[in-house]
Amino acid sequence: MHQPMTGVKVVEVAQFTFTPSAGAVLADWGADVIKVEHAEMGDAQRGFGAGLGGVAEGRFHPIMEHPNRGKKSIGLSLDKPGGRQVLLDLCKDADVFLTNFLPAARRKLRIEVDDIRAANPQIIYVRGSAHGPKGPDAEKGGYDGSTFWCRMGSAWGVTPADSPKVISPPAGAYGDSMGGMTIAGGIAAALFGRERTGEPSVVDVSLMSVGAWAMGLSLSNTLLTGVEQAQPPLSAPLGNPYNPIVGNFRTSDDRWITLMMLQPGRYWADACRHLGLDELIDDERFDTAEKLIANAEEAGRYVADAIAEQSFAYWLKQLQTLEGQWSPVQGPHDIIKDEQLLANGGILPVVDADGVERHLVANPVQFDETPPVLTRAPQFAEQTDDLLRELGLDEEAIIALKIDGAVT
Repeated sequence: MHQPMTGVKVVEVAQFTFTPSAGAVLADWGADVIKVEHAEMGDAQRGFGAGLGGVAEGRFHPIMEHPNRGKKSIGLSLDKPGGRQVLLDLCKDADVFLTNFLPAARRKLRIEVDDIRAANPQIIYVRGSAHGPKGPDAEKGGYDGSTFWCRMGSAWGVTPADSPKVISPPAGAYGDSMGGMTIAGGIAAALFGRERTGEPSVVDVSLMSVGAWAMGLSLSNTLLTGVEQAQPPLSAPLGNPYNPIVGNFRTSDDRWITLMMLQPGRYWADACRHLGLDELIDDERFDTAEKLIANAEEAGRYVADAIAEQSFAYWLKQLQTLEGQWSPVQGPHDIIKDEQLLANGGILPVVDADGVERHLVANPVQFDETPPVLTRAPQFAEQTDDLLRELGLDEEAIIALKIDGAVT
């Protein structure tokens, strides 16, 4: 299995999911990722309860495993001289320093760019943040549910005009996981650039920038026209007003099928055959692409009525040979059994700290058509002693650091 990041060392001073998930992706790709956690409390996310997505079984805690698989953990008190020195020693031969601590915390702990590069001038310094390094909100924190989802328009884009509430993200850490992948890509580019030029970069990725990128087409359209196109009201027709075979259609058992055939003239006849609407193929109202577009609302009612007559399971089977593009609207129970996802290694086994086989979602990048081999996330400070020994500390020095509270 090709792991292009083999030999790359990453020191991560970060918590929650947004930035740590970048470290997890790099670990999947072969990097040696050392997670620095608070010497007493660890990553704040370790304490999340069920109300915050913190479900667990035994010592397998998905909210920690997803963004921390494949890493080593060391517990350090960075506000103590001994703990900070251990951090600098870890950074001396590292390729990447990765953090999402707020600017005030970075200044207090002396882990800013100049501080880390005093120990290693060639290190790539990476910041994950809510709002980026400049501007009036640069010092403020934020989460994917606020900055990514709400402030950058995804919530606006999915909330119908007459909805009694703002629609929430579809999953926990939704923007965090996309943002972490973005950070990992930025790190890969920075490593490539350093290899070519010898110059290390400072890399910045924010939840705000990732959220704006996700909304890029709508924002670009508004920049051009000055018009924003919000979601239609709940009472609007289900189909597209210009294309009867684009839209979300309810089945007889209250599930949903999505049709996404952007070329109605090409796919209309085949769609009609699959939907049991053969009589509409030569109907003079719909027999050209221009007429379909002109009469899309009327044609869309036929499509909606046809799909409403049969169950979700029926359409899953019936539409398998459909030439055009479509998909079922699936929830987690469907997705984890999706044959196409499984065939491509989208969900992979991992052995937890108790020796039990579990499963996690793979990062979306593969090399040479081979899914990564996942290893579990570390328990809190699990590799502290091993990492200190690798730095050349003997048992007496390690015990002294522990007595001082500098390490776990």
